[in-house]
Amino acid sequence: MKRTGAQIVWESLLQEGVEVVFGYPGGAIMPVYDALLDYPQIHHVLVRHEENAAFAAGGYARASGRVGVCMATSGPGATNLVTGLADAMLDSVPVVAITGQVASYLVGSDAFQETDVTGVTLPVTKHNYLVKDIGELPQVMKEAFYIARSGRPGPVLVDICKDVQFASTDFDYAATKVRLPGYQPRLRGADEQIRRAADLINASRRPVILAGHGIILSGAHEELRELAERGNIPISTTLLGIGSMPESHPLNLRMMGMHGEAWVNQAIQQADLLIALGMRFDDRVTGNLKTYAVNARKIHVEIDPSEVNKNVQVDVALIGDLKEVLGELLPQVKKAEHADWWAAINVNRGDSAVRDIKNLPDSGHLYAAHVINDIWGLQKDPEMAKELIGKTALLEFRLVETGDFIMKISDKIRDLGLKPEEGMQNSEVLKLVPTGYVLMSGRERNFYLKFVILSFSILVLPL
Repeated sequence: MKRTGAQIVWESLLQEGVEVVFGYPGGAIMPVYDALLDYPQIHHVLVRHEENAAFAAGGYARASGRVGVCMATSGPGATNLVTGLADAMLDSVPVVAITGQVASYLVGSDAFQETDVTGVTLPVTKHNYLVKDIGELPQVMKEAFYIARSGRPGPVLVDICKDVQFASTDFDYAATKVRLPGYQPRLRGADEQIRRAADLINASRRPVILAGHGIILSGAHEELRELAERGNIPISTTLLGIGSMPESHPLNLRMMGMHGEAWVNQAIQQADLLIALGMRFDDRVTGNLKTYAVNARKIHVEIDPSEVNKNVQVDVALIGDLKEVLGELLPQVKKAEHADWWAAINVNRGDSAVRDIKNLPDSGHLYAAHVINDIWGLQKDPEMAKELIGKTALLEFRLVETGDFIMKISDKIRDLGLKPEEGMQNSEVLKLVPTGYVLMSGRERNFYLKFVILSFSILVLPL
């Protein structure tokens, strides 16, 4: 059937199961917005700034597990998406950004509101497209969603020339096939590497599991738990790995790194084996690489080969999907107790407990940590979704027991995306934000949220 480029955009979104789009219209994307009137199945959230559309799409993807979609016009509209796309790229969040572009015959002429958006976003997207031919659009839309959600998830940008949005072509989305011979994510681990990893785990006396965001993205929660419980192996999580293991589980040491507990980092430094699962050894985790866990052998399970040996050299690399790789590894892992190892960890834990900020007397001061902890003590709903940023987040992960944890951290963003709780409509949502959030993004719709604003110029934050 014949469809215009604008109609193909919305038809493609429907076929991909998209229900919500965040965006802000402008001249170069207006034909797509005009066609939206014929697609009431899709709910469009009008943001007040394109940056918030990108963050909202990322937040929606984190909360719902679906691909988030945002839209903007050409030039300044498209460039305003960059920070949100960079955030999604670094945090492996599936987002498809659709932008308008000047007519194809004007590309390269410095036309009104023309910007080389594909060039600008190349470093902060998993892939991007400039569509100058209507015949390419259905294929591009299908590939964009496939790339965004497959392998290591990430953002994909589709820049569509305005004349393409007006043009018509035959459209059959179901018959459109993804053809990407150069992009074939490996899902299964190599048999020999799995055997070597199992041998290291079985021979280890002081192992530690480093659980990252990949556990959550892969849905490998049960496999992680089984691995830890079978070998009685302590687990430490990265910031984005929080939620991969219940915070109350006795094997969960909780977060590592510069914002983690000292005794957790001591355990990592004293380990003879690190089992890194879906994490990238970033600087906030490792500190000085020259002194990081120098006595430990290292296993790295990662779907993105570019992350392996990038920061930390490893002994065994398992490239593949975490859920599948752990499923292949588990039958070869033997039961163990590691009683002496746990005794040593608990000694360090006890030494640190006396310095825990929650246990310090207030001395007449109103500590932010005490306030946040008391707020959580009053909130009993286990289904609450938490969204945090800045210093409040770095305090909260140590003070809160469990729950869905939505965090944007990699690009140091300060204005959280709009309505990430779309995917949790039956859950109560608590945002802990600095005052800068209200100044930068308070104009966005957040009409059913509780706000707890902590001013760190008033509340003492001893770090």
